[in-house]
Amino acid sequence: MISKKMQILVLAALLILVIPTGEAEAADLTLGYVEWDCAVSQTHIVAAVLEEHFGLDVDLVSVDAGIMWTGLAQGDLDAIVCGWLPITHGFYWDRYKEQLENLGPNFHGAKIGLVVPTYVEIDEIGDLNKHAREFRSVIYGIDPGAGIMAATDTALDAYDLNLSVIDSSDAAMVVQLGQAIQREDWIVVTGWVPHWKFDRYDLKFLEDPKGVYGEEETINTIVRKGFRADFDTSIVDFLEKFYLTQPQLHEMMNIIRVSNEEPLALAKEWIKENATVVENWLD
Repeated sequence: MISKKMQILVLAALLILVIPTGEAEAADLTLGYVEWDCAVSQTHIVAAVLEEHFGLDVDLVSVDAGIMWTGLAQGDLDAIVCGWLPITHGFYWDRYKEQLENLGPNFHGAKIGLVVPTYVEIDEIGDLNKHAREFRSVIYGIDPGAGIMAATDTALDAYDLNLSVIDSSDAAMVVQLGQAIQREDWIVVTGWVPHWKFDRYDLKFLEDPKGVYGEEETINTIVRKGFRADFDTSIVDFLEKFYLTQPQLHEMMNIIRVSNEEPLALAKEWIKENATVVENWLD
């Protein structure tokens, strides 16, 4: 069941122009992504390869998840490399799959759920009600269009939770998490892997016996209908072969997190230092 919040966002996405016309016409290829650290890292690495090895002018467009999928289906975007399936973005895939093509997974072992610091003395989502006061009756979320937020709305009903979800952003959620950990306060957030917060903090997923958040997922490379006809076969081959291991993706996320440089410049440096990895994608 998709929340009313999600339905409104999708409807809004259908009624607005996703990409500024001037930017779309100026670029050879347009990549969409959401402002999640993993998506930022993946997308900029792909853009770096497309620019450095194929000589393309790549337009990088940061949007809400709902608008990203709508824009891809409508042809305003050419590709994304941050399609979480089968759960997180399953609603969007089911809605638009006739206008899209899945080129395959570029990351395995992705997972979503509710996350707490390891010092929090509960292990299951159903235990949240018993300690609602310690959590201030709040779950810190991210942007409302994200699939994990729809799943969390479902979890509230499935587990009859007496907590409310605060819409925010990935960055703002992590700030709240870090501040709570400094004070050793109890806090619960919408969380996922891959994400650098698991490198920086001792965290754990709350067990989900009702399976609201699903099992492990894959992150996929999705292109619009007609992409194969519009771009050289070598570009399609690269996108089909593009794949990051967890250490590789976490390395890029942490590089971007601690640097003041533009992510694209950092990604171009990364592909130079990982030339063997890139060669495997281009072989």
